[in-house]
Amino acid sequence: MNAPHTLNPADFPSPCFVTDIAKLEKNMQILNSVQEKTGAKILLALKGFAQWKSFPYLSKAMQGKLYGACASSPDEARLSKEEFKGEVHAFAAGFSTKDMQELLPLCDHITFNSINQWKKFRPMILEYNEKNGKNVLCGLRINPEHSEGAVEIYDPCSPSSRLGIRLKDFENENLDELFAGLTGLHFHTLCEQNSDALDRTLKVVEEKFAFMLERVSWVNFGGGHHITREDYDIDLLCECINRVKAKYPVQIYLEPGEAVALRAGWLIAEVLDTMEADMPTAILDTSASCHMPDVLEMPYRPMITGSGENGEKKYTFRLGGKSCLAGDVIGIYSFDKPLKEGDRLIFEDMAIYSMVKTTTFNGLRLPSIALWDSRTNEILSLRHFGYEDFKGRLS
Repeated sequence: MNAPHTLNPADFPSPCFVTDIAKLEKNMQILNSVQEKTGAKILLALKGFAQWKSFPYLSKAMQGKLYGACASSPDEARLSKEEFKGEVHAFAAGFSTKDMQELLPLCDHITFNSINQWKKFRPMILEYNEKNGKNVLCGLRINPEHSEGAVEIYDPCSPSSRLGIRLKDFENENLDELFAGLTGLHFHTLCEQNSDALDRTLKVVEEKFAFMLERVSWVNFGGGHHITREDYDIDLLCECINRVKAKYPVQIYLEPGEAVALRAGWLIAEVLDTMEADMPTAILDTSASCHMPDVLEMPYRPMITGSGENGEKKYTFRLGGKSCLAGDVIGIYSFDKPLKEGDRLIFEDMAIYSMVKTTTFNGLRLPSIALWDSRTNEILSLRHFGYEDFKGRLS
């Protein structure tokens, strides 16, 4: 077998997101091994990765391994229905009546964030199922009040979290009446974590909500499972899933976004200018604010191929974006050679939570999006964005 090709930034426009089909398929093999060992169904969380040109390589309905996708809005659900072609699951912190009217023809599962929302929409869903001969399955998202997330903004179980129903919220409910029409439970406590965090969460979920696990036919373990990371304990994950299945006759779902495309993509950027601004600074044709907002929100410092930490290599630069936001700074990096206008940089692990969160703030154009195969060096698709994409989202 020939060695994979190395990404050459000169082969692509700048800025440009590039996703490697070969790396996606390697992740699919790992995820499918979990499915085969446990009978769990793994879904793609579109909120983390929604490059729909890659869906034929991911969807079990085509040539991939995943059973479906989970959506956080009618538009994500429609994208899943049209392009992923597997099961469509939906959850949001709140649905409007219009949302529900759009979701019902698209979804197989809908999960509600509150008892109020379930009671509001139950009659509409039961009527829809009866009239259309469908069986849209419904579930509730519970909040185990067990935090595993290290960063509060990404911790769904942080104090005062609006996500999920707490145990106390069920105290005054008639469960037989409440569960009429309900078939599932959903919880989500993780963010970029290993299976030991899931193991701890499951113990709390069972301790608090066993009376509900006994009533349902499916349980969604949510997202945040870093299954395709090198140090991830897959054996423990499988043990967790099989332990729950042995005790409760339920179908298990997991919905990772990052694990699907982890380390499968890059963002190519170009140096536009260099200056001395208390330290050597390079201005790029990309932007943390517009094109990789997690750098500012998380915050974190993305890796750049061939770079070093601050002061590690001979030449150190602060890298700034081209927007007018004063804080549009990506980080401080060092290089073997001084940066100059026209140099190309490769930001690593940029398929996840980047292209789905881009904005056109300042009228900056969205990065191009490419699908590439490192085995053949073939560019399978390349999408450019321009003025009409900026104008079209405004009025």
